[in-house]
Amino acid sequence: MTITKYETQVTKLGPVTQDFMAEGILVFFQMTVPDELAEIAILHTHNKLQQEVVAGDKLIIDDYVLPILCVGEVANENLANLGHFVVKFNGLTQPEMPGDISVPSDAPIPPIAPGTIIKIVGKK
Repeated sequence: MTITKYETQVTKLGPVTQDFMAEGILVFFQMTVPDELAEIAILHTHNKLQQEVVAGDKLIIDDYVLPILCVGEVANENLANLGHFVVKFNGLTQPEMPGDISVPSDAPIPPIAPGTIIKIVGKK
């Protein structure tokens, strides 16, 4: 049985977001983040994390489905408490940083704009 572990909607993109996206990095923060972090972030409404994110789950950005290859040791805590997560298109099966969520390096980076729906789904 597949469940939605987390779902949110993008509200705003910081002015430096496109630079990070060009490097294959998506930095998400909830809307209440300090201004200096909002500059680099994809801001979103923060909702409750229903279940921990694990390798094998799927990250869905609108109609794009990306397999999650690995999840850093603090990624779930950051997501649950701060609405913060970092998606890296690096293809790694071991996280570079403790807050990383890695997806395939050859996956296209989906277009992201206010209104984009982000979901993480997986097995119950």
